[in-house]
Amino acid sequence: MLGSLFSPDSVAVIGASRTPGKLGHAVLKNIVDCGFKGPVYPVNPAAREILGLRCYPDLDSIGERIDLAVIMIPAARVPEAVSDCARRGVKAVVVISAGFRETGHDGLVAEKEMARIASENNMALLGPNCLGLINTRTPLNASFAGAMPLKGNISLMSQSGALCTAILDMSFERKLGFSSFVSLGNKAQLNEVDFLDYWSNDPDTKVVLAYLEGISDGGKFMKAARTFTRKKPLIAIKAGVTNAGSKAVSSHTGSLAGSERAYEAAFKQAGVIRAESVADLFDMASSLVNQPLPGNDQIAVVTNAGGPGIMATDAIERAGLRLANLSQETMKRLAAELPGAASVINPVDVLGDALAERYRLALDALIDDRNVGAIIVILTPQIMTQVEETARVVASRSEKQAKTILACFMGKPHVEAGIRILNDNRVPNYAIPERAVISLKAMVCQKKRQERPKRRITRITIPRKPIKEVFDGARERGQLEIGETGAQKVLEACGIPTPASRLCRTPDEAVKFAEDIGYPVVLKIASPDILHKTDIGGVKTGVTGSQEVRDSFDLLVLRTLRYMPDVEIWGCLVQKQVEGGTETILGMNRDPQFGPLIMFGLGGIYVEALKDVAFRIAPLSRRDARQMIEEIRSSRLLYGVRGRPRSDIDALEDAILRISQLVTDFPEIVELDINRLVVFPEGQGVTGLDMRMVITGQ
Repeated sequence: MLGSLFSPDSVAVIGASRTPGKLGHAVLKNIVDCGFKGPVYPVNPAAREILGLRCYPDLDSIGERIDLAVIMIPAARVPEAVSDCARRGVKAVVVISAGFRETGHDGLVAEKEMARIASENNMALLGPNCLGLINTRTPLNASFAGAMPLKGNISLMSQSGALCTAILDMSFERKLGFSSFVSLGNKAQLNEVDFLDYWSNDPDTKVVLAYLEGISDGGKFMKAARTFTRKKPLIAIKAGVTNAGSKAVSSHTGSLAGSERAYEAAFKQAGVIRAESVADLFDMASSLVNQPLPGNDQIAVVTNAGGPGIMATDAIERAGLRLANLSQETMKRLAAELPGAASVINPVDVLGDALAERYRLALDALIDDRNVGAIIVILTPQIMTQVEETARVVASRSEKQAKTILACFMGKPHVEAGIRILNDNRVPNYAIPERAVISLKAMVCQKKRQERPKRRITRITIPRKPIKEVFDGARERGQLEIGETGAQKVLEACGIPTPASRLCRTPDEAVKFAEDIGYPVVLKIASPDILHKTDIGGVKTGVTGSQEVRDSFDLLVLRTLRYMPDVEIWGCLVQKQVEGGTETILGMNRDPQFGPLIMFGLGGIYVEALKDVAFRIAPLSRRDARQMIEEIRSSRLLYGVRGRPRSDIDALEDAILRISQLVTDFPEIVELDINRLVVFPEGQGVTGLDMRMVITGQ
């Protein structure tokens, strides 16, 4: 279906105009001027000829097969035009016209009608409210962009037409070539998933760039992106992910989640390379489309200035890459060929008076070192520096060798001639070392992504009946927030251990149960109206005797009624006190775009203050769960540090997977918190404390 969009045999331009400066004139002129080889049919009932082409009053009068129609007429007439295209057997439509969902309800209704017509007639529909599309291979420029991009192997999709034109203009300076440009517009029918699927098998596309403001279907996007990124890099800017507009939530997980966290997790799991700016987008694209992927994450640096070499070293470490450990043979070779004052330990400093030949000697030695996965060549323009000659050396080595080489010719007028040589020979150049390292990081991540074993979701059988009974009982009582007693039953059904506990309605019941399970115990006020008990002093720990149980029971009830006089009190939850272990938090907040967003991190009172948490979208693989554990900054506490025993990581991983399965099997769970999930030393498991969840009404 998308083949007719990118490579049509014929094009009709509905709304073509004779007037220069009008949209209908600009788009038609772009199609004619780009060298499109098929017939072009302008449609305008008020004109007989435009730009030397015969003009037609309507589609029916054309009388020939039409593969693609480009529509630029007032919004009110567009649905009828789309219907005409479907009736005439047009295979693809680009609706550039605006005035649809962005204008309100009526516009949205019209947009949905267009999408329905297109889908029912197996017709591809791009837009509306878009810039159009460009394919440099056909060639076809069915857009109102100001120029045709250079031919290359990058494809771009963007929800901002204006950003498309800006990227196109900027690409000429970097000499970046494109295969196709797509302005997504309102995505009435075709969206980012359709184009990922198409470009995945497109031999002219090696890298895809995306500017996204929203994703039509989070689950479908992740599936398509996973498949795509195993073959090719996908670099995306996601705009509009701050928490300014996030809704109020009651759980720790919910308050720490939000759109940004969900997109970050989704991109990470799907292998999408995240760009924070258009500059990052260009930097990463330059390296990924022009250079082979690094053999490993060990980076060598050759420089004629110590300062930039140190900057590169710092950036490499911050990015999680490694400074290459040069072999003894390489260092001996460098020592023999470079001046005595040169540094032969990575970064290799060839000194400020280095000519092109000295760069060649250093580069050849580093290329031959099997430890080196990639090389950054730094040049600062000093009085004796041979900028152009050095650029030719770098370009010749890049062309002949299968090793990743990036350049960092620092400066402006004195290095411009060298940068032009690098660009002409597909060697990316970066103004500062840090930008080169960001690109290398993206390349290493893509390499690992392509080598990673296929992801396998871990599935655990969870009994539905006891969990459904808890949910149905809560709904019958008119409660959607399930407190600790109900949540504990759900966790036990999931196979996550919880301490011995019982809801006691009187002090006598509390004493009897405490003596049955043994001291010390914890008492917690039990009420369907209280979620965070500690906020009102509703928890008493370390209770060690029968009289203390009675006193604590009465005290908790008294405190609760003082703060909340009209609250319903069921009694107190008496629980065996759990001692030792490391406190963590495990939770879920259901994201409207991607579904269940699982959170794991350091727990207890520190979760909100330190925010040391990791997120993933369920369902999870075993590898996802382990990565969440290792990703938090405080993971060293779990793996053992300064004499602390190693925690039971396997049991913790299992608990994360069980929660993943729970929230996948029960989509009515909106929020869930286990804060605290205590992790004991290796072999001793985990225990869930302080649990709550929120469900939907049906």
